[in-house]
Amino acid sequence: MPIAGKKIAATMQNGVVENGVCSSASVNGCHDVWSSNESDSSSADHLVVMVHGIMGSAADWKFGAEQFVKMLPDKIFVHCSERNGSRLTLDGVDVMGERLAEEVVELTQRKPNLRKISFIGHSVGGLVARYAIGKLYRPPKSENSEHSSPNGSEEDLRSTLCGLEPMNFITVATPHLGSRGNKQVPFLFGVPAFEKVASAVIHLIFRRTGRHLFLNDDDDGKPPLLKRMIEDYDECYFMSALRSFRRRVVYSNVGYDRILFSVINMDLIVVHFPI
Repeated sequence: MPIAGKKIAATMQNGVVENGVCSSASVNGCHDVWSSNESDSSSADHLVVMVHGIMGSAADWKFGAEQFVKMLPDKIFVHCSERNGSRLTLDGVDVMGERLAEEVVELTQRKPNLRKISFIGHSVGGLVARYAIGKLYRPPKSENSEHSSPNGSEEDLRSTLCGLEPMNFITVATPHLGSRGNKQVPFLFGVPAFEKVASAVIHLIFRRTGRHLFLNDDDDGKPPLLKRMIEDYDECYFMSALRSFRRRVVYSNVGYDRILFSVINMDLIVVHFPI
C-alpha cells in the first residue's frame, strides 16, 4: 500500500487522525473515536456509548472519548451519542431513550465485529441510557426454548443488549431519584419554598424532561417514569438490563450538580472499567 499508506488508509476510513487517535463527526453531530493504529482498531470489539446531559451535545464527550481510546486503544470503539442534542433533551427521558436505543441498534448493524457494550452517561444522559438499555435488553434464552441451540451455547444462557455482552454501566452526576427536593438543583439554593414553586413551573422551562425530573408526569394514570424505571415495567426491562452489566458505577457530587463535567478524571473511570 504505497502513496503514504494510501493516505493512511483513506485517513482511517474518513476519520481525522491526531495523536494516535482517529475521530469522525457525522452531519448529525455524533463523534466516533477509535485508535489510528490499524491493528488496534481492527481488534477493538468493545463499544462504549457516551451520553451527554441536558442541553448538551456529542462534543461534550469528545475530549474524554479521545483520552479513553488512548488508554485502551486495542479494546474499545467510542461513540458519542448525537440523537438527543441541544433542545431535543427537553423532549422527555422516554423519548430520548427510544432515540438512543435506535441509534445503538443502527451502529451495531454497521459494525458487526462488536462483541461487548458499555454506557457512560452524564447527568440526564444517565437516565436516558437507563431507559435505552431497558428497550435493548434481551433475556437469556430458556434452556427449553425451541430457539436455543442444540448444544446449549453460552450465548443462549446469558442476557444481551443488541446481541452484545453488557460490561459497564457508569453514570456521572445523574439524578436517579429525580431533582425534586433534597437540594438537587443549584439555583434553588436548597430553599424549600423555591423548590416547591419550581416543581409547579419546571415544565415551562425544561418541558417534558422537567416533569420527569420532578416526578410530575402522569401518563395515562401511570406512576412517574423514574418510579417505573426502578423495576421491569411493561415491555421495558429496566432493572434486568441494569443487573446484566458486569459492573455498575455511580459518580456523584458531594453537594448539588454544579456541572463540573470538564474535570471528570478518565483515569478513575478506566479503573472501574473491566474490558
